[in-house]
Amino acid sequence: MANFFVNSNMRWVMRSKIHKATVTEANVSYVGSITIDEELLEKAGIWPGEKVLVVSNTSGARLETYTIAGERGKGDICMNGAAAHLIKKGEEIIIIAFELTDKPIDGTAILVDENNRFVRYL
Repeated sequence: MANFFVNSNMRWVMRSKIHKATVTEANVSYVGSITIDEELLEKAGIWPGEKVLVVSNTSGARLETYTIAGERGKGDICMNGAAAHLIKKGEEIIIIAFELTDKPIDGTAILVDENNRFVRYL
């Protein structure tokens, strides 16, 4: 039997965040995930396929899904599949990625405008 070391100091901390994004599409027919403009993924340090928490400032809905890179520079933020039942087109959301670590980290957070264009680092 394997002997696993459990570090009791390990914590989930915010590593990346896209703040005040606007959902541009909600497509129940698409198979899962959230599509995010590739430029925003890069600026926030989020990878395609990475697990994220999506929080709606509009409805209060919260869900976990994975990311898909959308077309660069279009500003698309699309809720896909079942997630589209919880978060709709036009809602303001926060997209957060976490890291499991035993040390404090400096997360990267970006603010976007109503058209999902990068405004500044927070």
